[in-house]
Amino acid sequence: MATYDHEISEFDQAAEEAVALGNRLLQQDEDADNWDVASGLLAGAVQFWLFARQPCGDPNCESCSEVDTAEKRLRKMLEEINEFAEESDYYHTQNDVNVGRA
Repeated sequence: MATYDHEISEFDQAAEEAVALGNRLLQQDEDADNWDVASGLLAGAVQFWLFARQPCGDPNCESCSEVDTAEKRLRKMLEEINEFAEESDYYHTQNDVNVGRA
């Protein structure tokens, strides 16, 4: 397991570990499909996110108001996914079919 400087946030550490796990899985099996590995990591991340964002059970809890139904949790998760995707270095690629070519 990697050792982290205390200045690295838990968010950044979790993201780095997920990428490292994907890379390890692909390196361990030369026949591994990178789409399968990526989808498996995403499925696990979704499960953990939904587990971590369960409402506390108090119907009047203000902290839980944005995740107090399954629909609200899904909407919140998709908002975060969109944000992370759009911020990614890999969101646009030179091979995208909608990229202009001269």
